Amino acid sequence: MPTETINNQDKNKLHYEKLYSGFSINNTLYWITHLNQFLPAVTSTETSWFGMYMFNFQDRLKGKKILEMGCGDCTNAAVMAALGAEVYANDIASSSGEIVKKLNLNYKFDYPITFIEGDFLHNKLPSNYFDFVVGKAFLHHLTILVEQHFLKETARLLKQNGEARFFEPAINNRFLDEIRWYVPVTGRPSKFNKSLFEEWKKNDPHPDRSFSSQHFENAGMELFKEVSTHPVGAMERLHRILPKNSFNKKYRQWALKNEKYIPRNINRSIARSQLIIYKVPKQ
Repeated sequence: MPTETINNQDKNKLHYEKLYSGFSINNTLYWITHLNQFLPAVTSTETSWFGMYMFNFQDRLKGKKILEMGCGDCTNAAVMAALGAEVYANDIASSSGEIVKKLNLNYKFDYPITFIEGDFLHNKLPSNYFDFVVGKAFLHHLTILVEQHFLKETARLLKQNGEARFFEPAINNRFLDEIRWYVPVTGRPSKFNKSLFEEWKKNDPHPDRSFSSQHFENAGMELFKEVSTHPVGAMERLHRILPKNSFNKKYRQWALKNEKYIPRNINRSIARSQLIIYKVPKQ
């Protein structure tokens, strides 16, 4: 495997071991205990939750076998398990496994979450086993070469009538992509501040790669018979320049609800995120 790929994997492991070490599950436990309030709230205002749970995803989970790649702080794994799914959660960081242990000890899931530690490409899971394979803001952490291997493994593990769902950034407009680097967000300085930006970039675990919808469509068509991408966040992205108050939340709800009325070619061009769906693995 190329040195660049190995270095990227190592950088991700170090970054997320540190990030999730000693992670408190108190919020997660509160959210899954109050799922009837939590899930409608986040799926109407938070881009990643809105995207991942599009098309009534939550209503299709009970009793299903689900594999989550890059489970991170395990909030999504816990939500899916609380909805009645049999969840297998994988992450390169062993600290995510400690979170899973705490969740299983403190909440009575129908099926305790199973943690699969380490490099997913070395898993020993049976073929045609999962109803869903999901990744919530995960693929963009991989180099394109590693992504190819992950998608091949996804096709192997997925049942013939199963579904893979990945929520990822979307960059289909180079002009908007360049502008976003100059708008500071939590954890990332503006490109106007050259020294701080360069320091952030050096430590950033994300590789330089394509996030275009066309890339994910082409990658999927190599391995699946049905491929679709769904833009998310075309108007919602403007909330970052609005005051952080109650209007901001109402705006996000309105934007996510009404973006579907934007003509698809425009929506695809300006959306900041996308839901990628792969179905019917090629034999």
